[in-house]
Amino acid sequence: MEEVLRYKTIAGPGTGDFRDRGSKFLAYAWPVSTVQEIKEKLQGLKKEHPKAVHHCLAWRLGTDGAAYRASDDGEPSGSAGKPMLGQIDSMGLTNVMVVVVRYFGGTLLGVPGLINAYRTAAALALEPLATVEKWIEEIYSVSFDYPVMGEVLYLLKQNEVTIYAQELQLFCVIKAGIPKKNVQACISKLEEIRGVKPEKEKAH
Repeated sequence: MEEVLRYKTIAGPGTGDFRDRGSKFLAYAWPVSTVQEIKEKLQGLKKEHPKAVHHCLAWRLGTDGAAYRASDDGEPSGSAGKPMLGQIDSMGLTNVMVVVVRYFGGTLLGVPGLINAYRTAAALALEPLATVEKWIEEIYSVSFDYPVMGEVLYLLKQNEVTIYAQELQLFCVIKAGIPKKNVQACISKLEEIRGVKPEKEKAH
């Protein structure tokens, strides 16, 4: 089996608005990379829409898409989170969250009506968005002395590395996401520079 080296996510946030028999379904989609980020965005929406009856959530995380959640937030089981997650999956996306905020309009929609409403709202938020393919990365902590910083940064740039954090003092540390396809070449080149120590970070 060919190794997967890229994953697809959305380039930026989006919104969608679906109405059915007086109920409003407001959908919000974001690119995300951690569960903490998801919690913060959900809390923010709850503050923004305190009078809404439901804040239903679906997300998928990780370059293998193995971490996911679908929450109905009080709606009948399987009527909200699952159809929303289905939209994320039908577009082949990961590192994405969708929240649909519902304002009840006085008329019960029944489970088929709810499934349709949540699925449609999620699709309206996701479908117009530009998607991006990103390299699957391995995270390394690269430590080195200040005098070789120029060499290190040049090498990282050449290998399309994402810099997630950096401390550039007398002694420097960079948290770097190295694309899987470049890991071996990049690490062996880094190790050729005097005093550079790349260490693979453990997955959280």
